[in-house]
Amino acid sequence: MSNAHFPVGIRIFEEGPREGFQSETSAIPTSDKVRLIEALAETGLRDIACCSFVDPKRVPQMADAETIAASLRRKSGVGYRGLWLNGAGFDRARATSLDLRAIVFASASAAFAQHNNRRSPSEMLDEQRRLIARYQAASLPVEAAYIFTAFGCNYEGDIAVGTVVDRVSSLLAVCIEANETPGVVVLCDTVGAGNPMLVERVVGAVRERWPELDVGLHLHDTRGTGIANAVAGLRLGVAHFDSSCAGLGGCPFAGNRAAAGNIATEDLVFVCEEMGIRTGIDLEALIEAAHLAEAIVGHPLPGRTMNGGSLARFRSRVSQPG
Repeated sequence: MSNAHFPVGIRIFEEGPREGFQSETSAIPTSDKVRLIEALAETGLRDIACCSFVDPKRVPQMADAETIAASLRRKSGVGYRGLWLNGAGFDRARATSLDLRAIVFASASAAFAQHNNRRSPSEMLDEQRRLIARYQAASLPVEAAYIFTAFGCNYEGDIAVGTVVDRVSSLLAVCIEANETPGVVVLCDTVGAGNPMLVERVVGAVRERWPELDVGLHLHDTRGTGIANAVAGLRLGVAHFDSSCAGLGGCPFAGNRAAAGNIATEDLVFVCEEMGIRTGIDLEALIEAAHLAEAIVGHPLPGRTMNGGSLARFRSRVSQPG
């Protein structure tokens, strides 16, 4: 552990209500989506992705994005976010009361870019230029840059570390053209292909090229390596993580029907708190929200801590006299 650089605390971006619900095949009532978002807001989470402003023909679970935004009872100090992939989606989001988080994105895999965004890598960069122009017209600074399939792709297989660095470089160049500097670059294991050594290699390569750059991780748990990969990131000082309550979700365009959702938020919180890394989140409340998510979708979800529980009740038994 002598070479580890664990952060004092981390910031978690909750993806469950958006990326989680969009992958469900059965229709989820809007009222249930809102119920989960409001429960998550009571846990100490500061950022919750509520919905996606995307083509409802491709992602029918997000056809009610505007209704979700209009139905929320907001809690002070919580950012209620949405996602969009193009200017039309941004314009829809801007017409709602959601807290807009201006992001740009690229894909390390050209094949994934075509399946997910219906664009080549160069066309995606052109789309980011148009998005940034819209952001600046709305006085929104670019907050984050996302790199999809940074650890592998079900269509292309292994992605060379150099390719990831090149994609980061191209995306940052588009931002610099417009005098924008993203607050964080988030490397995405979109298909759950990563492993701890690969996380170290990719994060290390990006850090070596841009030492002052904040790096975040968006890790899917398709093959059960998600938390191990998160710990690898923590060892490197990564302090921004995307995760999903109860492990909800998956990517519908990943090219694998077994594609899992992000690492379960409660599992990440449990690990961090046990390691002395602050999250600011009430784990017991988060476990309750995870059970609510499972009840809403009507089938078992993969989160572990929601079933195993925290260690608080076991420790309290030991500390009781007699």
